[in-house]
Amino acid sequence: MVERQKILIVDDDNNIAELIALYLTKEFFDTRIVGDGEEAVRQFAEYEPNLVLLDLMLPGIDGYEVCREIRKTSNTPIIMLSAKGEIFDKVLGLELGADDYMMKPFDSKELVARVKAVLRRVRETSSAAQAEPAHDNTHTAAAMQGEYVAYTDLIINQTNYAVTYMGHKLEMPPKEFELLFYLASHPNQVFTREQLLDRIWGYEYVGDTRTVDVHIKRLREKLRDHEEWRLGTVWGIGYKFELRNQL
Repeated sequence: MVERQKILIVDDDNNIAELIALYLTKEFFDTRIVGDGEEAVRQFAEYEPNLVLLDLMLPGIDGYEVCREIRKTSNTPIIMLSAKGEIFDKVLGLELGADDYMMKPFDSKELVARVKAVLRRVRETSSAAQAEPAHDNTHTAAAMQGEYVAYTDLIINQTNYAVTYMGHKLEMPPKEFELLFYLASHPNQVFTREQLLDRIWGYEYVGDTRTVDVHIKRLREKLRDHEEWRLGTVWGIGYKFELRNQL
């Protein structure tokens, strides 16, 4: 029997939490409900979920703080939930490590689809990482198999979602990878934030251009400017993967 994936539902509204649990149970997920922030942190360690559905407004510590505490020890995917009318800083949520966010009220089919999509991306990334060779002397050769783009000291492989930088593999969430691969596949071409939102995130994110800025910031923290290339900003327009020797 295949072990069911576990979803930790963190919401102080028990009616909503029970409804979410019902939706997910019908899709063969195992669920556990928690009603406050401190208990969420404790139950996360005990339950070891595959994904966390995390409400923003909680008794005790709020959803942001719960996300921050989880990210100290784990990369388990987190989808933040927020009711319309609540102050919800999506950028802060992304910077703290949330993988996605949804506004209440939401459609049950969309919620299940988001959960499955995030888990699928994590599974694909994990499978690709496990397939990577362990020895450094074969790492570069393996990185240059399948569909990839390569520059000096940088290989971005779309086949297994792997990024090799200065001879070392970088851990990178799927959306960061997809953004980097897309920009690097079109060197020196400038894309507006709206174009990148449409290409990488799809229709549901259109209008929230700060999402792109947050992911570019994360990428720059991992990929310092190289003497031959960099992630460049075109002020007032957007971003590009800039080849310095072609300026």
